[in-house]
Amino acid sequence: MPDVPRVAPFDRPATYDDLANLPDNLVGEIVEGELHASPRPAPRHLGAASRLGGLLVPRFDRPPDGGWRILDEPELHLGNDVCVPDIAGWRRERLPRLPDEAFFVLAPDWACEILSPSTAALDRGRKLAIYAREAVPHCWLIDPLARTLEVLQLEPGRWTIVATHVGDVVVRAAPFEAIELPLGELWEE
Repeated sequence: MPDVPRVAPFDRPATYDDLANLPDNLVGEIVEGELHASPRPAPRHLGAASRLGGLLVPRFDRPPDGGWRILDEPELHLGNDVCVPDIAGWRRERLPRLPDEAFFVLAPDWACEILSPSTAALDRGRKLAIYAREAVPHCWLIDPLARTLEVLQLEPGRWTIVATHVGDVVVRAAPFEAIELPLGELWEE
């Protein structure tokens, strides 16, 4: 499969106007000055993200005791980069209320990328580097085709793989280790 399409007939860094002018059926991101456009997520990808949110939100993002804000596909403006993780979460003490703008300038405390053949290289490479630069402490990489969850934690300046889980196991994964997460519920049979 080819890498994420680069929409870069530009002789200049991409701008937010370039991103806004993409067709609605594409997800656009600006990574290191390049405009990346990818099709809306495939059904398995979308299913894994939706089911993961369904497992996390009731426990962590519901008042009165939910200490997180967990959102699908938030648009992150991180320096000159615009990234759209599949799911991201902020601790409520860092993000006590949602912004009025349609984007976030505050880096999340956790980001989750659901890998697909067309986005895996960008997600694992350049986007993880941006998340590290912005000091996002936790990142998950989920591959619904390989049925894997990689749990990454930011150490000074670099990512450490804390755990790799495969298949239908039940896991506790930082930063949400307070619950058991049945990975089999994320995969399409």
